[in-house]
Amino acid sequence: MPPESTPADGPRVPVGSTRDPDPLSSPQVRGERVKERIYASLTLLAVLVGYGQSEHPSHVGVAVAVAATALGLWLATLVADLQAHPVAHARRAGSHAVRHALYTSSPLLTSAAGPLILTALSALGVMELDTALWISVGSEVAGLALWGYAGGRRSGRGVPRAVLSAALNAVIGVFVAGVKVLAGH
Repeated sequence: MPPESTPADGPRVPVGSTRDPDPLSSPQVRGERVKERIYASLTLLAVLVGYGQSEHPSHVGVAVAVAATALGLWLATLVADLQAHPVAHARRAGSHAVRHALYTSSPLLTSAAGPLILTALSALGVMELDTALWISVGSEVAGLALWGYAGGRRSGRGVPRAVLSAALNAVIGVFVAGVKVLAGH
């Protein structure tokens, strides 16, 4: 087996390999994707709590709001990335930059999957819509906590500090939901 090099910003590549590592698999790109997913969770929390507080939310209204929020966030991020490219790089975005923007922003779209599935289950009579909404809120907060834990573990802080990081991320999610509750809709 050939020796491997370990670039600081990418996966292991056999020494002497002419194959470049996929730039979309670098830690920086993974970080961008996680950032987008966390941002989407925080934004969806506000939407879900708003509908959870509504007197008579409808399945269609919730589904449209969740999908539109995810789609709107994704489009705004994509447009911002592609408009910023020529400013930062003094050239228009080529196919690599477009591919990078699409890949790193895609978690903004996938963030809607859980709430949409729960809303669909509610529409099928599996649970009440309020229950689906609050489970979605809890799932988003739990997801934030998991990202905090994963970040703590990956950065070598040990289990106790990773748990603390998870708790802090969950508190941030609860704070975002609480602001929405206090602000009303």
